[in-house]
Amino acid sequence: MLSIRSLEVAYGGLRALRSVSLEIARGQFVTVVGANGAGKTTLFKAISGTVAPLAGAITYEGRDLLGIPPAERAQLGIAHVPEGRQVFASMTVMENLEMGAYTRNGRARRNELMPAILELFPVLAERRNQLAGTLSGGEQQMLAIGRGLASAPRLLMLDEPSMGLAPTIVDDIFERIKQVHRAHGLTVLLVEQRATEALEACDRGYVLETGRVVLEGPRDTLMSDARVRRAYLGM
Repeated sequence: MLSIRSLEVAYGGLRALRSVSLEIARGQFVTVVGANGAGKTTLFKAISGTVAPLAGAITYEGRDLLGIPPAERAQLGIAHVPEGRQVFASMTVMENLEMGAYTRNGRARRNELMPAILELFPVLAERRNQLAGTLSGGEQQMLAIGRGLASAPRLLMLDEPSMGLAPTIVDDIFERIKQVHRAHGLTVLLVEQRATEALEACDRGYVLETGRVVLEGPRDTLMSDARVRRAYLGM
């Protein structure tokens, strides 16, 4: 579904990504783990089109993604749930979800998706008329994910969904993400600092350090790797 080859991205002359390559098959749950500054968010921005790579290729469902304007990429079925949630604070919960449903597929499937999202996150149903800016951090993260799902994506990209949240809330959010993946076969690409939860959820993982992929493989291979266990799992 998504193929990235030898991707290079720089900010102000500093390389944020160095020859990064990864593959995501349709229906897979793929995790990219790494510390702050590893290049995880930059990778997402390159896929979404908000930063332009210096070199490399990104292919999505057989199409050259780098030749497609950023606004059109969402219409292809790519949903990017950004770091820091970035909900529309002065809009209600339902208005935020409606903003997510602006894509052609989202509009076509609105009557199906909205009830499913509210069932997945019951707290959003309870607060449907509440301003998003008054929600707790965990509720805002649920809303951000729900807004992404409202676009009827084929690829859901989640950038640090655990950021700033209590462990119990993080566990709940990860369980909902896994539930969507299992129930609908949705392709998920997750970047995350909390390596244990992220790797336990995925089919395949990549370890990113200072802009380079240093390890990759199936979940069990990475979870048992001595370097991963020492550096990321605290074992």
